[in-house]
Amino acid sequence: MAINTDKNSYTVIFAGIMVVVVGSILAFLASYLRPNIQENERFAKQQNILYAMGVNENGDDAGAVNFIPTDVVEAEFSTFIKEQYIIENGKATADDNAYLIDLKKQLAAKKKGMSYKLPLFVGEKDNKKSYILPMY
Repeated sequence: MAINTDKNSYTVIFAGIMVVVVGSILAFLASYLRPNIQENERFAKQQNILYAMGVNENGDDAGAVNFIPTDVVEAEFSTFIKEQYIIENGKATADDNAYLIDLKKQLAAKKKGMSYKLPLFVGEKDNKKSYILPMY
């Protein structure tokens, strides 16, 4: 018995099966790679903070944007960022994980009238103190 592939029902069933199969594969990969994704997001935040402070690997090329490599970003971050603060309700408290604050969620909390937190970083490069305020 041959399957009639010219029918609309065949096309709809085939598309439905493909959606389920591909969706399942993507869901599995997303859950399996979650720790790697979170680690890369953490590295990206540290790289951006250091780049804002002028710590990068741009060299002489003025148009280049070369971040610190991920294999050394944690060491460089702890070298250049001397203090981290969380500002909440007008009070600053020291916290070594202030860079993990999700500014998008904090902005949503502010819009709802809820309490929100903002990170502040104090860095030092070439004996110059820098204050970094991430923005969203």
